[in-house]
Amino acid sequence: MMVMSPDAMTQYLHETIPFVQRMGLRIDELRPGHVKLTAPLRGNENHIGTVYAGALFTLAEIPGGVLFLSAFDSSRFYPVVKEMNIRFLRPARSDATMTLTLSEEEVRRIETEAEEKGKAEYVLEGDIVDSSGEKVASTRGVYQARAIGI
Repeated sequence: MMVMSPDAMTQYLHETIPFVQRMGLRIDELRPGHVKLTAPLRGNENHIGTVYAGALFTLAEIPGGVLFLSAFDSSRFYPVVKEMNIRFLRPARSDATMTLTLSEEEVRRIETEAEEKGKAEYVLEGDIVDSSGEKVASTRGVYQARAIGI
């Protein structure tokens, strides 16, 4: 499977989800089953000068779709988010970053189940960190891969 470059995927997201473009979210790393994204502080500040909670939530939710596009055939399957939980641990006073990975084994499990049942659930857990590497939030997303036409 051919994976888009980080710049091409960032552009794709900006075109398909205008809010993501307005917040300046970018993809820094992208390979099958792996993504690293950044939300800049600038333009996403709240009333106390830290990253707005909604921007952090978007940073937590978007990787599920990007990971999916990096690992699955989008002509056969599409992703949906079923549940997203975020626990804010401390204010993000700088750019915020999220890195997630989906193992090859988990990709195979999801694909097989979606082929057999028409859908497959998967969970992505991760942390959002600031530019110093300090954890500012922890997240848990429940996603579903769905087979097209089933």
